[in-house]
Amino acid sequence: MPEEEMPKQLQDQINRLQQLRTQFQMIVQQRQQVELKLKETQETLEELEKTDTKTPIYRSIGSVLIKSKGKNEIIKELKSNKESLDLRKNTLEKQEGRIREKLNELQSKVQNALKITDDQL
Repeated sequence: MPEEEMPKQLQDQINRLQQLRTQFQMIVQQRQQVELKLKETQETLEELEKTDTKTPIYRSIGSVLIKSKGKNEIIKELKSNKESLDLRKNTLEKQEGRIREKLNELQSKVQNALKITDDQL
C-alpha cells in the first residue's frame, strides 16, 4: 500500500514502531555490554581471591600499569563495581521487558490496521 493512501494515524503508529525497535536494539546492546563487563569483573575477582596477599597487583590506567595499594582494596573496589553493574543490568532488563511489551502491542495494532485498510481497498 502506498504511503499516500495510508491513514495518518497508521503512519504515526508505524513510525513509533520503528522508533521502539531502534530503542529496543540499543537497550539490548547496552545490556550485553554490561553483562560482558560483569563477567569480566567476576572473573577478575575469582582470580584475585586465588592470589596471595603479598603478590603485587597492577591495574591498568590508560596505557600505563600502576602497582595497586593492595589486594583487599582492589577486591573492595571490584565488588562495588560489580554491584553497580548488577543494578544497571537489572534496570536494562526491566526496560527491555517493557519495550518488548509495547513493541508487541503496537505491532499487533499496526498489523490489524493494515489488514482492515487492505480489506477496504
